[in-house]
Amino acid sequence: MLFSSRHPDKLADMVREPGPSASVGVPAEAAAFGEVVLIATPYGALETIGHELGGALKGKIVLDACNPYPPDPEAFRREIETAGVAVSTAKYLPGVRLVRAFSAVDATSVEASAAGRGARLGVPLASDDEDALRVAERAASQSWSAISPPRAAFSGADRASAPTPPRRLSADGLVCRRAADLGADVGSPDWMPAP
Repeated sequence: MLFSSRHPDKLADMVREPGPSASVGVPAEAAAFGEVVLIATPYGALETIGHELGGALKGKIVLDACNPYPPDPEAFRREIETAGVAVSTAKYLPGVRLVRAFSAVDATSVEASAAGRGARLGVPLASDDEDALRVAERAASQSWSAISPPRAAFSGADRASAPTPPRRLSADGLVCRRAADLGADVGSPDWMPAP
């Protein structure tokens, strides 16, 4: 496991927890390092990442946890949300095996669930690459409940499973699974039952 940042020295505490198999590097090292890459940056950085690291990422499974939120400019956010977040990410990162993952879940909820505090969190996943989706499901299921909607394709014609959530999602795996089994749009503000 390799954690990366433009400022890798700031990740020293993060890399201690997973143990001696974890290391720290810069983004170019992370792109070259493994078969699966998680990108969790401000959405506006994806275009630059694609230009700078696209060659190293090509053919790899990329878990996209990015969403267009401030400080991204409003016009940019509207453009991305209109086209579809997954469709836009695929444009910025051509040739990757894209899975939308961890993008609808509040980071503090992910941390709490992984630490065993509270219910096992449901993590919605979406991809039009079945093999990449299975890899993401295995990775997410180690600590969370991976939820793949029945319609996981997100081509330009069908973005239903890859909306930009209007709010952070923090529901347990059973609630998310029921919503996915019913074909609910988990990005919709009214899909989740009242507590």
